[in-house]
Amino acid sequence: MKPYFHKLLLTASAFLVQCSLSSAQKLSLPQQNDRWRLQADGSITWNIKDRLPHADHIEMSGEKVSLWVAYNVDASKISHLTRTVVFPTFRMLPDDTRSHIAYTFDDNALPRMYIDGKLLRPSLSEGDVSVFTKSVTQHGIMRIEELFGNPNSVKIERALFPSVDKPLAIEKYTFTNISNKAVTVSVEHLKREVTTDTLRSKGSPHTVIMQSVNDGSRVLQPGQAYTFSVCYRATDHPSSLPSVDPQLEEKARQNRIAEIEAPLQLQTPDSILNAMFAFAKIRATESIFKTKGGYMHGPGGLSYYAAIWANDQAEYINPYFAISGDRLGNLSAMNAYRMFAKYMNPDYNALPSSIVAEGDTVWKGAGDRGDQAMIAYGASRYALTYGNADSAKVLWPLISWCLEYSRRHINDQGVVESKSDELEGRFPSGKANLSTNCLYYDALVSAALLSRQLQLPQQQTEGYTRQAAQLKVNIEKYFGADIAGFHTYKYYETNDVLRAWICIPLTMGIYDRSKGTIDALFSPQLWTADGLATQAGQTTFWDRSTLYALRGVLQAGATEQAMTFLRYYSRRRLLGEHVPYPVEAYPEGNQRHLSAESGLYCRIFTEGLFGIRPTGFRSFTLSTRLPNGWNFMNLKNVKAFGRSFDIAVTRQGAGERVTVTPTGGKTIQKTWTGKTPLTFKLD
Repeated sequence: MKPYFHKLLLTASAFLVQCSLSSAQKLSLPQQNDRWRLQADGSITWNIKDRLPHADHIEMSGEKVSLWVAYNVDASKISHLTRTVVFPTFRMLPDDTRSHIAYTFDDNALPRMYIDGKLLRPSLSEGDVSVFTKSVTQHGIMRIEELFGNPNSVKIERALFPSVDKPLAIEKYTFTNISNKAVTVSVEHLKREVTTDTLRSKGSPHTVIMQSVNDGSRVLQPGQAYTFSVCYRATDHPSSLPSVDPQLEEKARQNRIAEIEAPLQLQTPDSILNAMFAFAKIRATESIFKTKGGYMHGPGGLSYYAAIWANDQAEYINPYFAISGDRLGNLSAMNAYRMFAKYMNPDYNALPSSIVAEGDTVWKGAGDRGDQAMIAYGASRYALTYGNADSAKVLWPLISWCLEYSRRHINDQGVVESKSDELEGRFPSGKANLSTNCLYYDALVSAALLSRQLQLPQQQTEGYTRQAAQLKVNIEKYFGADIAGFHTYKYYETNDVLRAWICIPLTMGIYDRSKGTIDALFSPQLWTADGLATQAGQTTFWDRSTLYALRGVLQAGATEQAMTFLRYYSRRRLLGEHVPYPVEAYPEGNQRHLSAESGLYCRIFTEGLFGIRPTGFRSFTLSTRLPNGWNFMNLKNVKAFGRSFDIAVTRQGAGERVTVTPTGGKTIQKTWTGKTPLTFKLD
């Protein structure tokens, strides 16, 4: 699909009326023209009236399949769909990141459907089109409502979704007679097979089958309905396929979505933030694939499956899984760290940046991207937050190895050098970059806390603490700089233009240059209509830096500035032109809904708005940031630190009343004045 988002990008100068972020001035963001509407059941719906044509895409995933639906509604309100079905565990040779199989099916591949003998979706040469799109709804299942006839005689409801646990995607059709006379609905039987090349197939040839279920002809009296489905599936045993029950598969998908949404519920006066948080939980958690190497969280995006990365999984998503309460999420997190641990070596050669093809091979194409700092940061935070001593003992050798690797790469100026960063050379990063060093700093802080929990020698714990303190000083000396009039950071030694990743010290608790950094982040030089530009003067953006920035600004205590942009960003992503999840990048990837970015969105709230910082297996600190105009905010059914508990924040005079209520335990109440973080210890 051609990129269709570029026309929506606004230059910063076009929508930031004021250029300064002084306390006396306010930013002016553009009025948003929502395409979608939030519904009472938590879904979003696009009721199709005008502003056509419009095109978008969405990805949905299960343990054995990922379904990417590109949809377009033209000026005549006729919908056109392209379905790309990815099977992550059916792979070709040679092994590499993208050796999974995937097939695309457009509308012409569907079985032909007739209503009273009239072809439902004829080509232009076959006759007049007679089915028009009324609405599209998203909530873990994509639902499309169409109307047939003039006057309307049949309502057609389509549901597209992946199977929870099978290499199977389903497109279900329900025809309902809404006229006052009988109508006949007929659907052709269809079965098409394609089998991969034997020599290039890994294991055995793979067969992909498109097949209709419950097809045939039905006479529908007024009010009656008829359902049939099209299934897209993969198998290595086409002669012994089990039958498919689309109704049961849809129910299983609904149950999985409910399971993801049940823990860690955000409750605030802002319904859009609540809903965006709930949607992000879905995308963050659904993209976990059951592979021969165990459960593996994968970014998705038609490219990244049955594989893990030091940034996406070890750094971004796994610390979220420790607090998400999702069983598969935690299994995938531990499995990811175990996979990286297999590549530890006595010579301290760099770990691979990613482990691909269900764990069978690796990718090292970008060299050391600071991957060891990413892994140590994510694994130490994960171990503390998850709160399981046995899991932490498994992770400790990996954490300590990665810390030692980074220590061995400290240069004469006292900062860690790496070949590149997570952008892998797309933008310059010098010999030592700010991101790698801040990740290493936070990893040292967490490792000191974790080593105490594991009752390791005091000398080791104190060593990490001293190293962290010295690195913080060196970060200031090496990276601290005035750039474009802002008292902030240079990203690498010779960097002289603003970069989005100047936000990362804030997320690691380094606030020495917080005011200048926040001013720079929200200045016309960096902020665009879609969040932070990767570099001042460029149109390229990656949501991950915007998500880090919003979290860091909240952690630094600039609540109202952060909330202005968080509300804007969330509304744009949930109800705007490309919905309903955070995205990866533009122009690269056409704003794919890569999964780990949704985990970063959730961490804006857990670590930013509520300020959760793990300090032990049963202990944490809170630095809550109740925005102006809110009298409450809650995180319900938190699953972390070995317990289930609720966090409730209410306004109390000039401060905030923070209440932690463990399930079956004693309620703890404290008053937060915005200064020293509150400490909590669960029984």
